[in-house]
Amino acid sequence: MLSTMSSRERFLTAVRNEKPDRVPACPCLSNMVPARRTGKPFWDITLNNDPPLWKAYLDAVRYYGIDGRMIYGGIDYEFAPGTVPEKKTEIISKESDKWITRTEMKTSTVVFSEEIYHQIDNPPTVVKKMIENLPEQIAAFKELFPRPTGYKRERADFMRKEAGEDAVFCLNVSYPGFHYFTDTFEGGLEAASYAYMDHPELFEELRQVIHDDAVRKAELVLDYKPDILYMSASGTLTLSTPPWVREFCLPTVKAVTKMAKEAGVPTMIHSCGKSRYLVELYATETDLNCMNPLEAPPMGDCDLKEVKEKFGKKLSLAGNIHTTEVMLMGKPSDVDAACKKAIEDAGKDGGFLLMTGDQVGRDTPDENLFAFVEAAKKYGKY
Repeated sequence: MLSTMSSRERFLTAVRNEKPDRVPACPCLSNMVPARRTGKPFWDITLNNDPPLWKAYLDAVRYYGIDGRMIYGGIDYEFAPGTVPEKKTEIISKESDKWITRTEMKTSTVVFSEEIYHQIDNPPTVVKKMIENLPEQIAAFKELFPRPTGYKRERADFMRKEAGEDAVFCLNVSYPGFHYFTDTFEGGLEAASYAYMDHPELFEELRQVIHDDAVRKAELVLDYKPDILYMSASGTLTLSTPPWVREFCLPTVKAVTKMAKEAGVPTMIHSCGKSRYLVELYATETDLNCMNPLEAPPMGDCDLKEVKEKFGKKLSLAGNIHTTEVMLMGKPSDVDAACKKAIEDAGKDGGFLLMTGDQVGRDTPDENLFAFVEAAKKYGKY
């Protein structure tokens, strides 16, 4: 163990379920706080890349002094000529408080469209989704997943260099499930659920195409060798059921985490909401390294001490400070007390990252974020 680690080294050591110099302090800043700190309309960051979100995130990491988790990196995939559907995005409305964009993806038989509200002070929201009639559109939908033939590394190399030792550099792979389908079906979760009941065989086709896409992209990501292969799947269980998680999610998580283990790259899953079942499932049936954010009730269902005692030898754990009651509405003393308890409950012997239970809210006081970092330094030394 190094006497003083960089943020990157500290984060990686904990994710590998080992003991760093201290517990990493990594509140989930995601996009709201970084965008707010720019002083610009959120659409400048999330739509116009001025500055790009990854840059705003790194600026916030350095401002608050946290151990960063750079999840906005990306390699640029390459495809055979003529295999990628034509894609066009245009701004169709500009109002004082929101812009609306429409993206069209033209396949051989169907033009899929998606509309997004870009709000002045909140993250973008998809308001019109692609799949409206699964039986009629599934063949065309598969064309949206051409097989990558390779990748270009220049953009990822640049972003990784910019992150330096202040943040781990992650590359992302998706996995299928109702968290995915909710954002794909017009009508959301209700429409996706009815479609599954009516056409289970078509949902197996959906699962397979998304699975194959994830596995191929994981091959390329692992060839690049990021610090962490990251899978963001918000609401995996909250928007599903345990049998559906086993049917749709588990095969891909098993395949990708096995590949990553063989490549020597640690894996981390973010799934907010209820996740106690996921912790046990992924700890016992996959090669996952780290589970996040282990939200406490009522938004989640994880008791940090209990999951550490039962699964801490198999998984490193990241969470679960309450984002609203503690971080948004509490005082620095409340943050200090909550962080102290979390470290006592899960910090023993390493393998724990002090994080919030999902994204820190836009209006979270700066003093609470500074208190969060100081608590990790004060109580988290090994």
